[in-house]
Amino acid sequence: MTTRPTIGSLCPAALLFLPLAASAAPDAAALRAIVDNTIQPLMAEHDVPGMAVAVTVDGQSAVFNYGLASRAGNKAVDERTVFEVGSVSKTFAATLAAYAQAQGKLALTDHPSRYWPALQGSAIDKATLLHLGTYTPGGLPLQFPDELTDPEPLRYYRDWKPAARPGAVREYSNPSLGLFGHLTARALGNDYADAVERLLFPAFGMTSSYVNLPDSVRPNYAWGYRDGKPVHFTGEPFSAVTYGVRTTAADLLRFVQANMMPQQLDPAMRRAVEATHIGYFRVGGMTQGLGWEQYAYPVKLQTLLEGNSESIIWDRHRARAVTTPAMSTTPTLFNKTGSTGGFGAYVAFVPVQKIGIVMLANKNYPIPARVTAGYAILEALAAGAQAAPQ
Repeated sequence: MTTRPTIGSLCPAALLFLPLAASAAPDAAALRAIVDNTIQPLMAEHDVPGMAVAVTVDGQSAVFNYGLASRAGNKAVDERTVFEVGSVSKTFAATLAAYAQAQGKLALTDHPSRYWPALQGSAIDKATLLHLGTYTPGGLPLQFPDELTDPEPLRYYRDWKPAARPGAVREYSNPSLGLFGHLTARALGNDYADAVERLLFPAFGMTSSYVNLPDSVRPNYAWGYRDGKPVHFTGEPFSAVTYGVRTTAADLLRFVQANMMPQQLDPAMRRAVEATHIGYFRVGGMTQGLGWEQYAYPVKLQTLLEGNSESIIWDRHRARAVTTPAMSTTPTLFNKTGSTGGFGAYVAFVPVQKIGIVMLANKNYPIPARVTAGYAILEALAAGAQAAPQ
Protein backbone atom coordinates (compact mmCIF):
# COMPACT_ATOMS: atom_id res chain seq x y z
CA MET A 1 0.00 0.00 0.00
CA THR A 2 1.32 3.42 -0.89
CA THR A 3 -0.61 5.78 1.37
CA ARG A 4 -3.59 5.37 3.66
CA PRO A 5 -6.00 7.49 5.67
CA THR A 6 -4.57 8.11 9.12
CA ILE A 7 -6.28 8.43 12.45
CA GLY A 8 -3.33 9.08 14.70
CA SER A 9 -2.84 8.21 18.35
CA LEU A 10 -5.87 7.98 20.56
CA CYS A 11 -5.88 10.30 23.52
CA PRO A 12 -6.67 9.14 27.06
CA ALA A 13 -9.72 11.38 27.24
CA ALA A 14 -11.63 8.90 25.04
CA LEU A 15 -12.07 11.47 22.27
CA LEU A 16 -9.79 11.74 19.30
CA PHE A 17 -10.68 14.65 17.07
CA LEU A 18 -8.69 16.03 14.21
CA PRO A 19 -10.04 19.54 13.47
CA LEU A 20 -12.25 19.61 10.41
CA ALA A 21 -12.09 22.11 7.61
CA ALA A 22 -14.79 24.75 7.75
CA SER A 23 -16.56 23.21 4.79
CA ALA A 24 -16.94 19.87 6.53
CA ALA A 25 -18.63 20.92 9.83
CA PRO A 26 -19.19 20.13 12.81
CA ASP A 27 -16.51 21.16 15.35
CA ALA A 28 -15.33 18.91 18.18
CA ALA A 29 -17.91 20.06 20.70
CA ALA A 30 -20.76 19.79 18.21
CA LEU A 31 -19.66 16.34 17.14
CA ARG A 32 -19.45 15.12 20.73
CA ALA A 33 -22.95 16.47 21.35
CA ILE A 34 -24.31 14.64 18.30
CA VAL A 35 -22.88 11.33 19.43
CA ASP A 36 -23.53 11.76 23.16
CA ASN A 37 -27.16 12.72 22.63
CA THR A 38 -27.77 9.52 20.69
CA ILE A 39 -25.54 6.96 22.39
CA GLN A 40 -26.06 7.77 26.07
CA PRO A 41 -29.86 7.29 25.98
CA LEU A 42 -29.39 4.16 23.86
CA MET A 43 -27.08 2.60 26.44
CA ALA A 44 -29.42 3.49 29.28
CA GLU A 45 -32.49 2.08 27.53
CA HIS A 46 -30.85 -1.24 26.66
CA ASP A 47 -28.54 -1.60 29.69
CA VAL A 48 -25.43 -1.70 27.50
CA PRO A 49 -22.32 -1.87 29.72
CA GLY A 50 -19.90 -0.24 27.28
CA MET A 51 -19.57 1.16 23.77
CA ALA A 52 -16.98 2.63 21.46
CA VAL A 53 -18.24 4.82 18.63
CA ALA A 54 -16.01 6.06 15.83
CA VAL A 55 -17.07 8.50 13.14
CA THR A 56 -15.42 9.91 10.07
CA VAL A 57 -16.33 13.18 8.37
CA ASP A 58 -14.51 14.40 5.27
CA GLY A 59 -11.54 12.14 6.02
CA GLN A 60 -11.19 13.27 9.63
CA SER A 61 -11.98 11.02 12.58
CA ALA A 62 -13.30 10.99 16.11
CA VAL A 63 -13.58 8.14 18.60
CA PHE A 64 -15.85 8.26 21.66
CA ASN A 65 -15.75 5.69 24.47
CA TYR A 66 -18.52 5.01 26.96
CA GLY A 67 -19.06 2.84 29.99
CA LEU A 68 -17.36 -0.39 31.00
CA ALA A 69 -15.37 -2.99 29.11
CA SER A 70 -15.74 -5.23 32.15
CA ARG A 71 -18.09 -4.83 35.08
CA ALA A 72 -15.64 -6.76 37.20
CA GLY A 73 -13.36 -4.10 38.61
CA ASN A 74 -15.21 -1.33 36.72
CA LYS A 75 -12.73 -1.43 33.85
CA ALA A 76 -13.62 1.42 31.50
CA VAL A 77 -13.79 1.25 27.71
CA ASP A 78 -10.77 3.07 26.31
CA GLU A 79 -8.85 3.40 23.06
CA ARG A 80 -7.31 -0.08 23.49
CA THR A 81 -10.57 -1.93 24.13
CA VAL A 82 -11.06 -4.84 21.72
CA PHE A 83 -14.63 -5.89 20.82
CA GLU A 84 -16.10 -8.86 19.01
CA VAL A 85 -17.67 -7.53 15.78
CA GLY A 86 -19.70 -10.60 14.86
CA SER A 87 -20.82 -10.74 11.25
CA VAL A 88 -19.04 -7.53 10.35
CA SER A 89 -16.22 -10.09 10.00
CA LYS A 90 -17.91 -11.20 6.78
CA THR A 91 -16.82 -7.96 5.09
CA PHE A 92 -13.21 -9.05 5.63
CA ALA A 93 -13.92 -12.48 4.14
CA ALA A 94 -15.44 -10.72 1.14
CA THR A 95 -12.43 -8.43 0.79
CA LEU A 96 -10.01 -11.35 1.04
CA ALA A 97 -11.87 -13.21 -1.71
CA ALA A 98 -11.90 -10.11 -3.90
CA TYR A 99 -8.17 -9.71 -3.26
CA ALA A 100 -7.56 -13.32 -4.27
CA GLN A 101 -9.53 -12.59 -7.44
CA ALA A 102 -7.43 -9.48 -8.11
CA GLN A 103 -4.33 -11.66 -7.73
CA GLY A 104 -5.67 -14.19 -10.23
CA LYS A 105 -5.96 -16.90 -7.56
CA LEU A 106 -9.71 -17.45 -7.93
CA ALA A 107 -12.74 -16.31 -9.91
CA LEU A 108 -16.19 -15.70 -8.48
CA THR A 109 -17.58 -17.81 -11.32
CA ASP A 110 -15.65 -20.85 -10.08
CA HIS A 111 -17.45 -23.76 -8.41
CA PRO A 112 -16.47 -25.07 -4.94
CA SER A 113 -14.91 -28.31 -6.15
CA ARG A 114 -12.14 -26.39 -7.92
CA TYR A 115 -10.72 -25.65 -4.48
CA TRP A 116 -12.21 -28.54 -2.51
CA PRO A 117 -12.28 -31.50 -4.92
CA ALA A 118 -14.20 -33.70 -2.47
CA LEU A 119 -17.29 -31.58 -3.23
CA GLN A 120 -17.31 -32.71 -6.87
CA GLY A 121 -20.77 -33.98 -7.84
CA SER A 122 -22.57 -32.57 -4.79
CA ALA A 123 -25.49 -30.17 -4.98
CA ILE A 124 -23.42 -27.38 -3.44
CA ASP A 125 -21.02 -27.66 -6.38
CA LYS A 126 -23.73 -26.33 -8.71
CA ALA A 127 -23.40 -22.98 -6.99
CA THR A 128 -20.52 -20.60 -7.64
CA LEU A 129 -18.32 -18.72 -5.22
CA LEU A 130 -20.41 -15.65 -6.00
CA HIS A 131 -23.55 -17.47 -4.84
CA LEU A 132 -21.85 -18.50 -1.61
CA GLY A 133 -20.60 -14.94 -1.01
CA THR A 134 -24.06 -13.44 -1.51
CA TYR A 135 -26.08 -16.08 0.40
CA THR A 136 -27.73 -17.32 -2.80
CA PRO A 137 -26.54 -20.95 -3.32
CA GLY A 138 -30.10 -22.21 -2.89
CA GLY A 139 -31.12 -22.14 0.75
CA LEU A 140 -28.31 -22.88 3.19
CA PRO A 141 -29.61 -22.07 6.70
CA LEU A 142 -28.56 -19.29 9.05
CA GLN A 143 -26.55 -21.56 11.34
CA PHE A 144 -24.82 -24.90 11.35
CA PRO A 145 -26.57 -27.59 13.42
CA ASP A 146 -25.62 -27.31 17.11
CA GLU A 147 -24.26 -30.84 17.15
CA LEU A 148 -21.85 -30.20 14.27
CA THR A 149 -18.29 -29.89 15.56
CA ASP A 150 -16.17 -30.82 12.52
CA PRO A 151 -13.96 -27.77 11.76
CA GLU A 152 -14.17 -28.62 8.02
CA PRO A 153 -17.66 -30.16 7.71
CA LEU A 154 -17.31 -31.85 4.34
CA ARG A 155 -20.17 -34.29 4.94
CA TYR A 156 -22.52 -31.42 5.87
CA TYR A 157 -21.99 -29.78 2.49
CA ARG A 158 -22.04 -33.01 0.52
CA ASP A 159 -25.35 -34.03 2.11
CA TRP A 160 -27.03 -30.63 1.76
CA LYS A 161 -30.22 -30.55 -0.32
CA PRO A 162 -31.04 -27.19 -1.93
CA ALA A 163 -34.48 -25.62 -1.74
CA ALA A 164 -33.98 -23.63 -4.95
CA ARG A 165 -31.60 -23.25 -7.84
CA PRO A 166 -28.51 -21.08 -7.29
CA GLY A 167 -29.34 -17.39 -7.50
CA ALA A 168 -33.08 -17.81 -6.97
CA VAL A 169 -33.29 -17.05 -3.25
CA ARG A 170 -31.25 -15.15 -0.69
CA GLU A 171 -31.03 -16.75 2.75
CA TYR A 172 -28.55 -15.16 5.13
CA SER A 173 -26.24 -17.97 6.14
CA ASN A 174 -23.07 -18.66 8.10
CA PRO A 175 -22.57 -21.99 6.28
CA SER A 176 -22.75 -20.14 2.95
CA LEU A 177 -20.29 -17.39 3.83
CA GLY A 178 -18.16 -19.77 5.88
CA LEU A 179 -17.59 -22.02 2.89
CA PHE A 180 -16.87 -18.94 0.76
CA GLY A 181 -14.07 -17.88 3.11
CA HIS A 182 -12.74 -21.43 3.46
CA LEU A 183 -12.50 -21.83 -0.31
CA THR A 184 -10.78 -18.45 -0.55
CA ALA A 185 -8.12 -19.61 1.90
CA ARG A 186 -7.65 -22.80 -0.10
CA ALA A 187 -7.27 -20.76 -3.28
CA LEU A 188 -4.58 -18.69 -1.58
CA GLY A 189 -2.89 -21.79 -0.19
CA ASN A 190 -3.07 -20.32 3.29
CA ASP A 191 -4.80 -20.59 6.63
CA TYR A 192 -7.79 -18.23 6.66
CA ALA A 193 -6.93 -16.42 9.89
CA ASP A 194 -3.31 -16.00 8.83
CA ALA A 195 -4.36 -14.62 5.44
CA VAL A 196 -6.61 -11.99 7.04
CA GLU A 197 -3.99 -11.01 9.60
CA ARG A 198 -1.08 -11.01 7.14
CA LEU A 199 -2.70 -9.63 3.98
CA LEU A 200 -5.68 -7.52 4.99
CA PHE A 201 -5.09 -5.89 8.35
CA PRO A 202 -1.68 -4.43 7.41
CA ALA A 203 -3.04 -3.13 4.09
CA PHE A 204 -5.59 -1.03 5.98
CA GLY A 205 -3.24 0.08 8.75
CA MET A 206 -5.14 -2.03 11.30
CA THR A 207 -2.66 -2.67 14.10
CA SER A 208 -5.15 -3.64 16.83
CA SER A 209 -7.23 -6.22 14.97
CA TYR A 210 -7.13 -9.99 15.39
CA VAL A 211 -8.60 -13.29 14.37
CA ASN A 212 -6.26 -15.23 16.67
CA LEU A 213 -6.11 -13.08 19.78
CA PRO A 214 -2.61 -12.89 21.34
CA ASP A 215 -2.36 -13.43 25.10
CA SER A 216 -0.81 -9.98 25.40
CA VAL A 217 -4.05 -8.39 24.15
CA ARG A 218 -6.41 -10.26 26.47
CA PRO A 219 -6.32 -7.57 29.20
CA ASN A 220 -7.87 -5.21 26.60
CA TYR A 221 -10.47 -7.72 25.40
CA ALA A 222 -13.89 -6.50 26.55
CA TRP A 223 -16.26 -8.95 28.19
CA GLY A 224 -19.56 -9.30 26.45
CA TYR A 225 -22.69 -9.57 28.55
CA ARG A 226 -25.59 -11.95 28.08
CA ASP A 227 -28.30 -12.23 30.71
CA GLY A 228 -26.00 -10.21 32.95
CA LYS A 229 -23.16 -12.74 32.71
CA PRO A 230 -19.75 -12.12 31.08
CA VAL A 231 -19.20 -14.12 27.89
CA HIS A 232 -16.88 -14.49 24.90
CA PHE A 233 -17.84 -16.30 21.72
CA THR A 234 -17.17 -20.00 21.28
CA GLY A 235 -16.22 -21.52 17.95
CA GLU A 236 -18.22 -23.41 15.38
CA PRO A 237 -17.20 -24.52 11.88
CA PHE A 238 -15.62 -21.61 9.99
CA SER A 239 -16.30 -19.17 12.83
CA ALA A 240 -13.08 -17.32 11.99
CA VAL A 241 -14.70 -16.42 8.68
CA THR A 242 -18.22 -15.64 9.80
CA TYR A 243 -17.76 -13.79 13.11
CA GLY A 244 -14.16 -14.16 14.28
CA VAL A 245 -12.68 -10.65 13.92
CA ARG A 246 -11.95 -8.75 17.12
CA THR A 247 -10.86 -5.15 16.89
CA THR A 248 -11.00 -1.62 18.27
CA ALA A 249 -13.35 1.07 17.04
CA ALA A 250 -10.48 3.15 15.67
CA ASP A 251 -9.03 0.20 13.75
CA LEU A 252 -12.38 -0.73 12.23
CA LEU A 253 -12.85 2.90 11.22
CA ARG A 254 -9.59 2.67 9.27
CA PHE A 255 -11.18 -0.12 7.26
CA VAL A 256 -14.27 2.04 6.70
CA GLN A 257 -12.16 4.97 5.55
CA ALA A 258 -10.30 2.74 3.11
CA ASN A 259 -13.65 1.59 1.73
CA MET A 260 -14.62 5.23 1.29
CA MET A 261 -11.29 6.20 -0.31
CA PRO A 262 -9.92 3.03 -1.96
CA GLN A 263 -7.83 5.08 -4.38
CA GLN A 264 -5.30 5.44 -1.54
CA LEU A 265 -4.67 1.67 -1.47
CA ASP A 266 -2.23 -0.28 -3.60
CA PRO A 267 -3.75 -1.33 -6.97
CA ALA A 268 -4.65 -4.92 -6.09
CA MET A 269 -6.24 -4.01 -2.76
CA ARG A 270 -8.05 -1.11 -4.37
CA ARG A 271 -9.58 -3.50 -6.91
CA ALA A 272 -10.52 -5.82 -4.06
CA VAL A 273 -12.32 -3.12 -2.08
CA GLU A 274 -14.09 -1.83 -5.17
CA ALA A 275 -15.23 -5.37 -5.99
CA THR A 276 -17.01 -5.56 -2.63
CA HIS A 277 -19.03 -2.48 -3.64
CA ILE A 278 -20.66 -4.21 -6.60
CA GLY A 279 -24.31 -5.15 -6.09
CA TYR A 280 -25.47 -8.58 -7.30
CA PHE A 281 -28.93 -9.35 -5.92
CA ARG A 282 -31.83 -7.20 -4.74
CA VAL A 283 -34.18 -8.00 -1.87
CA GLY A 284 -36.68 -5.21 -1.34
CA GLY A 285 -34.81 -1.92 -0.98
CA MET A 286 -31.52 -3.65 -0.19
CA THR A 287 -28.90 -4.74 -2.71
CA GLN A 288 -26.61 -7.57 -1.63
CA GLY A 289 -22.95 -7.29 -2.53
CA LEU A 290 -19.97 -9.22 -1.21
CA GLY A 291 -20.05 -8.55 2.52
CA TRP A 292 -21.66 -5.12 2.37
CA GLU A 293 -25.36 -4.47 1.92
CA GLN A 294 -26.26 -1.42 -0.16
CA TYR A 295 -29.03 1.19 -0.31
CA ALA A 296 -29.68 4.04 -2.71
CA TYR A 297 -28.91 7.27 -0.83
CA PRO A 298 -30.58 9.25 0.59
CA VAL A 299 -32.40 6.37 2.24
CA LYS A 300 -35.39 6.43 4.58
CA LEU A 301 -34.90 4.96 8.04
CA GLN A 302 -37.77 2.55 7.44
CA THR A 303 -36.02 1.14 4.37
CA LEU A 304 -32.84 0.64 6.36
CA LEU A 305 -34.75 -1.06 9.18
CA GLU A 306 -36.49 -3.38 6.73
CA GLY A 307 -33.15 -4.31 5.15
CA ASN A 308 -31.75 -5.19 8.57
CA SER A 309 -34.90 -6.81 9.93
CA GLU A 310 -35.29 -10.20 11.58
CA SER A 311 -36.99 -11.42 8.42
CA ILE A 312 -33.97 -10.53 6.28
CA ILE A 313 -31.73 -12.34 8.75
CA TRP A 314 -33.86 -15.42 9.41
CA ASP A 315 -36.11 -15.96 6.38
CA ARG A 316 -35.69 -17.01 2.76
CA HIS A 317 -36.40 -14.27 0.21
CA ARG A 318 -36.68 -14.19 -3.54
CA ALA A 319 -33.50 -12.75 -5.01
CA ARG A 320 -33.64 -10.49 -8.04
CA ALA A 321 -30.35 -10.64 -9.91
CA VAL A 322 -28.82 -7.35 -10.97
CA THR A 323 -28.74 -7.49 -14.76
CA THR A 324 -25.29 -5.98 -15.18
CA PRO A 325 -23.45 -5.99 -11.84
CA ALA A 326 -21.21 -2.97 -11.45
CA MET A 327 -20.18 -0.40 -8.90
CA SER A 328 -23.03 2.04 -8.41
CA THR A 329 -22.63 5.40 -10.12
CA THR A 330 -25.26 6.94 -7.84
CA PRO A 331 -24.95 7.81 -4.12
CA THR A 332 -25.01 4.68 -1.96
CA LEU A 333 -25.10 3.83 1.75
CA PHE A 334 -23.21 0.66 2.69
CA ASN A 335 -23.88 -1.11 5.99
CA LYS A 336 -23.40 -4.31 7.97
CA THR A 337 -24.59 -5.48 11.36
CA GLY A 338 -22.79 -8.01 13.52
CA SER A 339 -23.63 -9.93 16.67
CA THR A 340 -22.24 -12.59 18.96
CA GLY A 341 -23.74 -13.84 22.21
CA GLY A 342 -22.40 -10.87 24.14
CA PHE A 343 -21.59 -8.19 21.55
CA GLY A 344 -23.42 -6.02 19.02
CA ALA A 345 -21.89 -4.03 16.16
CA TYR A 346 -23.07 -1.75 13.39
CA VAL A 347 -21.07 -0.14 10.58
CA ALA A 348 -22.40 2.25 7.93
CA PHE A 349 -20.86 4.74 5.51
CA VAL A 350 -21.81 6.97 2.58
CA PRO A 351 -18.77 7.63 0.37
CA VAL A 352 -20.29 10.51 -1.58
CA GLN A 353 -21.05 12.34 1.67
CA LYS A 354 -17.68 11.41 3.18
CA ILE A 355 -19.36 10.21 6.36
CA GLY A 356 -19.16 6.90 8.19
CA ILE A 357 -19.76 5.34 11.60
CA VAL A 358 -18.59 2.34 13.63
CA MET A 359 -20.62 1.33 16.71
CA LEU A 360 -19.22 -1.45 18.94
CA ALA A 361 -20.96 -2.60 22.13
CA ASN A 362 -20.39 -5.41 24.63
CA LYS A 363 -24.03 -6.46 24.58
CA ASN A 364 -26.11 -7.95 21.77
CA TYR A 365 -28.80 -5.26 21.99
CA PRO A 366 -31.57 -5.04 19.36
CA ILE A 367 -30.50 -4.40 15.78
CA PRO A 368 -33.29 -1.84 15.14
CA ALA A 369 -31.87 0.27 17.97
CA ARG A 370 -28.39 0.13 16.43
CA VAL A 371 -29.60 1.04 12.97
CA THR A 372 -31.78 3.87 14.27
CA ALA A 373 -28.91 5.33 16.31
CA GLY A 374 -26.39 5.03 13.49
CA TYR A 375 -28.84 6.56 11.05
CA ALA A 376 -29.49 9.52 13.38
CA ILE A 377 -25.80 10.25 13.76
CA LEU A 378 -25.09 9.96 10.03
CA GLU A 379 -28.04 12.22 9.20
CA ALA A 380 -26.79 14.82 11.67
CA LEU A 381 -23.30 14.64 10.16
CA ALA A 382 -24.70 14.98 6.63
CA ALA A 383 -26.89 17.92 7.64
CA GLY A 384 -23.97 19.64 9.34
CA ALA A 385 -21.76 19.24 6.29
CA GLN A 386 -24.45 20.66 4.02
CA ALA A 387 -25.04 23.61 6.30
CA ALA A 388 -21.37 24.53 6.68
CA PRO A 389 -20.01 27.53 4.76
CA GLN A 390 -18.47 26.60 1.43
